[in-house]
Amino acid sequence: MTDDDLEHRDIEAALETRRELGARYDAELVEGFAERIERAVDRRVAERVGLEQYRAATVAGAGPRQLALGIVSLVAFIPISIALGVNGQFLALLVTLAGIVAINVAHAWQSRRPG
Repeated sequence: MTDDDLEHRDIEAALETRRELGARYDAELVEGFAERIERAVDRRVAERVGLEQYRAATVAGAGPRQLALGIVSLVAFIPISIALGVNGQFLALLVTLAGIVAINVAHAWQSRRPG
């Protein structure tokens, strides 16, 4: 917790201070409490904006990564398919193809824009 965090005990302390000091200091107490609320709201908004910017940057970079993964997958599958196809290991060829497709689908799904 930081100094700016507002908790139930902070509200209680402000109310108790008002009772002790009387109505003369109401404006100062309210102003100080309002400043703490504003700082807390500003901090939370900044955190949320930072998170949204991070997510947007992650999604924006997913396109080139997906393209690179697709190219590498294709380049890797060509010699694997030749080796397995020549030796008649078609089941192994299908399992290998399914694995490569699953990796590409999982990456594309993980990189999609939320919402």
